[in-house]
Amino acid sequence: MALLTVGQKFPAFEKTAVVSLEKGKEFETITNSIHTEAGKWLVIFFWPKDFTFICPTEIAEFGKHNGDFKDRDAVLIGASTDSEFVHHAWRTHHDDLRGLTFPMLADTSKSLSRELGILTEGEEVCYRATFIVDPQGIIRWVSVNDLSVGRNVNEVIRVLDALQTDELCPCNWQKGEATLS
Repeated sequence: MALLTVGQKFPAFEKTAVVSLEKGKEFETITNSIHTEAGKWLVIFFWPKDFTFICPTEIAEFGKHNGDFKDRDAVLIGASTDSEFVHHAWRTHHDDLRGLTFPMLADTSKSLSRELGILTEGEEVCYRATFIVDPQGIIRWVSVNDLSVGRNVNEVIRVLDALQTDELCPCNWQKGEATLS
C-alpha cells in the first residue's frame, strides 16, 4: 500500500498499548479518539523493533519532550509491530525507557502500519515514520527515515508549532518568530 500523506485522513485504530509499569495498570486500549474527541493534535511515531540500538535513543528523546507536546495540545504515541508484552519487557529492562509517560502502541496485526504504507518489504517492520495529525484527524505532516537514521524530535516540535500558527512560516522558522502572513 502507498504511504498515506498530507491531506489524507489518518486511519481509525484500536490497539493495545503499554501505558505504565505499575502492576495492574500496564495496558490500555487506545483508539484514534484519544485525540479527536479531545480536540487535540496527534503526534504518532513508529520504530522498527524493540530491543534494538537506534530506537531507544529516539523513544527516550520523545519521552523527554512529552511535556512540550502536551503544552501544544498534542497527544504523543509511539508504536511498532512488537506486542504489548515485548514493549513492557523493554521498558522494564531499559533504563532510558522506564519513565516514559506516553503510550507504546502494539500494532501486532500490522494493520495500522500497513494502512499507513510504512512497512518494509520482506520482514515487514516499520520505517521510522512520524505523523502529525490535526484535531480533525487529517494528516498535516509526514516524515519517514530509513531504518539506519534516527529522527530529530526538535524538528517534529518545530513543525507542530508552525502548523499550529495556521500561517505561512518561512524556512527554519522557530516559535515566536514572525510569520509571512
